[in-house]
Amino acid sequence: MADSIPGWLANALGEVRAGHAGLVAARVGSEAVLGKGGFKLTSAAFNDGGDLDPCFTADEEDAVAPPLEWTAPPPGAQELVLVVEDPDAPGDKPFCHWLVWGMPGQRGQILEGETPPRVGKNSFGNSEWLLPDPPTGADPHDYVFQLFALDLPLVLMPGATLDELESEMQGHVMGMALLTARYAREEGGDYDWDEEDGAD
Repeated sequence: MADSIPGWLANALGEVRAGHAGLVAARVGSEAVLGKGGFKLTSAAFNDGGDLDPCFTADEEDAVAPPLEWTAPPPGAQELVLVVEDPDAPGDKPFCHWLVWGMPGQRGQILEGETPPRVGKNSFGNSEWLLPDPPTGADPHDYVFQLFALDLPLVLMPGATLDELESEMQGHVMGMALLTARYAREEGGDYDWDEEDGAD
């Protein structure tokens, strides 16, 4: 339920709905680590809360993941983890679009279309950026980019699941930055949500 979203997270995200309570940030983050030391995540492709360009979605051929850039994490950070989720997708939990880890605990970036060092399984069971594909005519979906700074390096191999990644992160998050993009489809390319719900 929407009222189960931590107050600090609701304030950070702005307009929240029930699905936001299922974000990884709600379980492994806290007010103390959010933006700690000025830790911030941005993108040259969209502003926080702004619209995601179709070139990063299923609506365009050859679509790729958007570029991201972050400031230096809190001192002592050993590794950075990125989780991108759609809390507006139907189902009991947010839809996972991207899992990335293995990035050094320092200022950095992911270029547009770049393949990061270690990528885990999205909600379709594929190790890649899963193109946003909301139903035609639906209200805009949020795509919440959650960047976590950890106090230890992870030993997970590429292809790990979100549950495996989150288990390794528990108790080790020392910094967190959030960035939200929104996307709505006005026409064409409805996604088969029944197939999505049955994905591994």
